[in-house]
Amino acid sequence: MKIRKLAEKFLSKADQDMTVLEKWRQDQDIADEILGFHAQQAAEKYLKAVLSYQGVEFPFTHRLTDLIDLSKEHDIILPEKLEDVRFLTPFAVEFRYDLYEDDEEPVDFEETFALLIELRKWANTIIFQEEVKGKGRNPFS
Repeated sequence: MKIRKLAEKFLSKADQDMTVLEKWRQDQDIADEILGFHAQQAAEKYLKAVLSYQGVEFPFTHRLTDLIDLSKEHDIILPEKLEDVRFLTPFAVEFRYDLYEDDEEPVDFEETFALLIELRKWANTIIFQEEVKGKGRNPFS
């Protein structure tokens, strides 16, 4: 698969997770573990989209810190604020199989969703930068 197509596939899959978050984030019947899982998956896929587009090979991992560090090693600049997505890593596996305990720090999924929107904009800007510079595609749609 060509680099651009793989990157676009990751973006599309991340957007699917964002759709779940958008529909469920205010539903009190949806467990935080489920919301956290989809938030983590969206962040992971946006990061992997950029890495793919830049031709960077990455290991099979759900650890967002590893993906962020790999980005830095390849001079891919992630705005510092967006690095806050690291806190979602435990939702990939740990909280999928263990209960998210009441004594855990509560997650503000409205704030998390806003952070993921910014991560999506960042990823789209990198991947569609040629279009942004004049070919007319709106990378934020």
